[in-house]
Amino acid sequence: MQKKYKAYFIDLDGTLYRGKEKIPAAARFIARLQAAGIPFLVLTNNTTQTPETVARNLTANYDMKIAPENVYTAGLATADYLKRLNLGKKVYAIGELGLKQAILNQGFSFDEYRPDYVVVGLDWNVTYRKFEKATLAIQRGAKFIGTNADTNLPNERGLVPGAGSVIALVERSTQQKATYVGKPEPIMLEAALAHFGLDKSEAIMVGDNYNTDIMAGINTGVDTLLVYTGYSKPADIEQVAVKPTYEVENLDQWEV
Repeated sequence: MQKKYKAYFIDLDGTLYRGKEKIPAAARFIARLQAAGIPFLVLTNNTTQTPETVARNLTANYDMKIAPENVYTAGLATADYLKRLNLGKKVYAIGELGLKQAILNQGFSFDEYRPDYVVVGLDWNVTYRKFEKATLAIQRGAKFIGTNADTNLPNERGLVPGAGSVIALVERSTQQKATYVGKPEPIMLEAALAHFGLDKSEAIMVGDNYNTDIMAGINTGVDTLLVYTGYSKPADIEQVAVKPTYEVENLDQWEV
């Protein structure tokens, strides 16, 4: 028996699209949510882009009318987490515009030498000097935050290094484990629940990847909907100890 939910948290790649390929059922799913007036957030571990860029891409290229306020990136979740920790206002960040803009928007300033936090995410232009500054700041006592643990990202060339690979270098150089914010850790999903003021029983996490999207829901105590349009396959799920709450071949099979 399918339960009704007051809010939806939805993954991007593999769920709402596949690379540059449209998933028509996903566009229809978003349209049904909007017609029913059910709030939703698109949750992405990608910290390189701003919500405006993500929303513009979905609207222009994937037949979905998505507003920036419907997008919650791991960059936004990281900035929100720093604010809740309240350990200071100075940050040293390795990352792209999406992460740095989110941090600045929460009232933080950047400091390379005596930061209260070191935040490490995916950086297309990372250098040894950036790693050196991060390592030394953490050794001096800065709180070490990792945006997400994704070791690889798929693109047309194959599986390239992701944020988790960048963060791992700093973990090795400092002998410290980062606090991770993005999926599958619960921090991001807990913040999304707080955004709507909902209990975890009132929302559902929708995604194609059991290891990130579905485990984020399981780790947070939120129901999950696994859609077989991307990464995980039915054979994979036969082996897991904790099953998704629901499984569908595509999002046309789900009633909002």
